[in-house]
Amino acid sequence: MKSLLKLTLLASTIALSSNALATTTLKLAHAAPESDLQQDLSLFFKKEVEARSNGEIKVNVYPQGQLGSDKQMIDGSRAGIVDLAMVGLNNYNGLMPESAAFTLPFMFPDRQTAYKVLDGEPGKEVLANFEKFGLKGLGFPENGYRNMTNNEKPIRLPSDVKGLQMRVNGSKALNDMFNELGANPQQLPVSELYTALETGVVDSQDHPISVTLSFKFDEVQKYLSLTQHAYSPLVLTMNLRKFDKLTEEEQKIIEEVSAEAVAMQRELSIQKEDKMIAQLEANGMQVNRDVDGAAFQQAIQPVWSAYIEKNGDVMINKIKLATK
Repeated sequence: MKSLLKLTLLASTIALSSNALATTTLKLAHAAPESDLQQDLSLFFKKEVEARSNGEIKVNVYPQGQLGSDKQMIDGSRAGIVDLAMVGLNNYNGLMPESAAFTLPFMFPDRQTAYKVLDGEPGKEVLANFEKFGLKGLGFPENGYRNMTNNEKPIRLPSDVKGLQMRVNGSKALNDMFNELGANPQQLPVSELYTALETGVVDSQDHPISVTLSFKFDEVQKYLSLTQHAYSPLVLTMNLRKFDKLTEEEQKIIEEVSAEAVAMQRELSIQKEDKMIAQLEANGMQVNRDVDGAAFQQAIQPVWSAYIEKNGDVMINKIKLATK
């Protein structure tokens, strides 16, 4: 009887060990604070993947750059150190020049047009191209339209940008845009931006509303101008080797939940944006809605010309075709 009990306990232990070994743990990383919409997406993804896989896939979320800068997260994801990374699409413009077309200034007149392109053939093509770099493209979450903030004055006309010490991200198109407008663009990781604004290393920056609020840039910036000069998509990717090791059913779960998470987060962004602007105003920012968008579009035409000269207009034409 004792021997039978021991065997039963041993079998149970082996079964538990086997189940533990069978569990796949994924690390999902992004750079935004926990108050940001990127965290909302991440927690939705975690909850749904774990539930639909019956706990066979566990997702650990690492917000606020815990696993490094955007570049470090990308490198880590390609190396398999980070399983899932959510960063701005602009961070891939060097690896994938065709992706830069999506972040050209004034490419998309509204969100719905952007969604149509990103979820359509142009977006699918870019997602498929991630496999060349060891990544599985899963979708384009919302970052939003970029708006300028500074400590000098409201920005209404292109001439108002001249002379600003403008922090820029890794987008060549945006860097070229601010050069064209007469600013002095300086590339800085977003993790260093608050301190740079506080100490005067730079006096201006551009980000979507949610990022300006979640990173508390309103504490170190006086003016918010709703320039909406570029739609800035995020992209969610997964290490391709890790994805390929999953069962077909698990891969299906990852893909389905990714699509649902993107849709949920986009809708949340639309619902919350006016409230976030109001919160920034309540926090003391002066919000300028009187921006001459047509003047800005005219002023940045050389940026488009430079992009086409270097990369051609194939992707731009595909984007235009997808909006018809």
